[in-house]
Amino acid sequence: MKSFGITDVGKKRSMNQDSIFYTDKPVGPIQNLYIVADGMGGHKAGDVASRTAIEAATEYVRESEINNPVSLLKRAIIYANDKVYKLSLSNPDDYAGMGTTFVAAVIDDGIMYVANIGDSRLYIVNNGIRQITMDHSLVEELIRNGQLDRDEKNIITRALGIGDDVVPDFFEVELSADDKILLCSDGLSNMIEDDEIREIISEADDVADAGKKLVERANYYGGKDNISAVVVAIDWEE
Repeated sequence: MKSFGITDVGKKRSMNQDSIFYTDKPVGPIQNLYIVADGMGGHKAGDVASRTAIEAATEYVRESEINNPVSLLKRAIIYANDKVYKLSLSNPDDYAGMGTTFVAAVIDDGIMYVANIGDSRLYIVNNGIRQITMDHSLVEELIRNGQLDRDEKNIITRALGIGDDVVPDFFEVELSADDKILLCSDGLSNMIEDDEIREIISEADDVADAGKKLVERANYYGGKDNISAVVVAIDWEE
């Protein structure tokens, strides 16, 4: 397993409210862990929300004895939600209403387990590109119902940390040896079309080259938001 993560403030924002985590080594009872979180909220609240969520989730995983990846991710997200929400209540002047998207993946014996809340995404890239996660956003829901074009402004319908309850989606996907995985914030997926994402990853030299070129391309197209990418490969062919 090989992975690389990169996060960038972009061209328009003064602060990076995205946070990432990635490791190919065991974390607690699981073999690896990859996370992208895109914070939201005024002042520094989005930055605090995404960072707190990842720190809390990874802390829970490290200390857990739960072997089932789905159960572990679910409990870690509940724990992270509790941390972010209680922090927002403890300092309402600065943190009221803060929250974060959260997409995480664990790969074990050729199976990828994915948890998602919000509109950060996970893709599988091979000969084509496939979005595994479904955005929790008003735009995406209306698009799925055929009521709206994708160009409309997005509104998140689910996020971590905005209430005392959290409802993530879970996905289980069988992987092939030559699959590449991309976890990213909407600052990347909103700036680059899926086919171009596939092309960049497919033509890259390795995971680091892929991640850097994705960020460069998103910035080239305007970099309207913070940009984060975690690229994972089971076996990158040189």
